[in-house]
Amino acid sequence: MKNKSLVSIEDYGKEGILKILELAEYFEKNPNQKILEGKVIASLFFEPSTRTRLSFESAIHKLGGSIVGFTDASSSSVSKGESLKDTIKTVSKYSDLIVMRHPLEGSAKFASEVSEVPIINAGDGANQHPTQTLLDMYSIKKTQGKLDDLNVFLVGDLKYGRTVHSLLMALSNFNPVFNFISHPKLQIPTEYKLFLDNLGIKYYEHTEFTDIISKADIIYMTRVQRERFSDPMEYEKTKNIYVLKNEMLENTKDNLRILHPLPRVNEINEDVDENPKAYYFTQALNGVFTRQAIIASTLGLI
Repeated sequence: MKNKSLVSIEDYGKEGILKILELAEYFEKNPNQKILEGKVIASLFFEPSTRTRLSFESAIHKLGGSIVGFTDASSSSVSKGESLKDTIKTVSKYSDLIVMRHPLEGSAKFASEVSEVPIINAGDGANQHPTQTLLDMYSIKKTQGKLDDLNVFLVGDLKYGRTVHSLLMALSNFNPVFNFISHPKLQIPTEYKLFLDNLGIKYYEHTEFTDIISKADIIYMTRVQRERFSDPMEYEKTKNIYVLKNEMLENTKDNLRILHPLPRVNEINEDVDENPKAYYFTQALNGVFTRQAIIASTLGLI
């Protein structure tokens, strides 16, 4: 995988995913190293971010690297009308690797085609978020002891949720059963259902999940994303449909873990936070180790 961009989770495949998870475990045990010493990583966030940006920066600092870039497109020459092509071609002259988040679908693929250094996709619109998926996979493996044959519930915004799209594709290598729980207007797109059909992966669609939650190994909650709605009224109608409460977890499996890519709005009550089945804050920590693994692997440093 050396010097190969990570645009889609499909760029890795099953063996590539397992290799990253193995490296993430190594970095969790050995997080502070100097393997990036002398390397410059560009962090280009055209869209707001907290966990993704900060966990990448933490990963880079712990490995001894340097960071250049911006956290807001308005502070870059994009605000002057510079094209994405020119930005990427210029920044690739200054850096060894570019981490990029952008609101437009397909922007990461385009950047990888014009860049002189590898691109790591930190989220491109409603398309994909492969580094989040890899930390999700690491979290699932740590909590379940395996990746195979799990019953995974994906809840909330399945239409625009790029983390859901990438996770679905990655887990499909490991014979899961999916339960999709969403409002009809936020259902999983047809292209992903066809993807699962072609692989023979079982999935079920629901509009409620209270009565079936006891079957879950993983519940992956997502927020309804206001920034993906052009009509504010549609957002207001759908934002509070699915809320996970502590009382709902009483008869669930002992191995159940609740994941969330964060930020949370109100789709998980705060009373869930103290439940041992809540894993989303540790999941966020796992992002540092997983992103260390991705960077090191991409640059062929380990």
